[in-house]
Amino acid sequence: MDINYTIEGHGDLARDPESNSIVNVNEFEYNQYLSRRKSKSKETQKVQTIEDDLANMKGELNEIKSLLKELINGS
Repeated sequence: MDINYTIEGHGDLARDPESNSIVNVNEFEYNQYLSRRKSKSKETQKVQTIEDDLANMKGELNEIKSLLKELINGS
């Protein structure tokens, strides 16, 4: 980023000359953000996998209960 576009008094901020938006140019903070986002994504995926496994187990238990009821009733 061109030094002429830095925001006065804010060393980590600069103005993008193409979009005129203000952006954070601190690489360390950006890398931390990416790391947090990746970690959050992994955690979300892990929770989703656990929820899917639980739903499958509930379905299998219901099937077992149904089969046991048939066995007891002599069907």
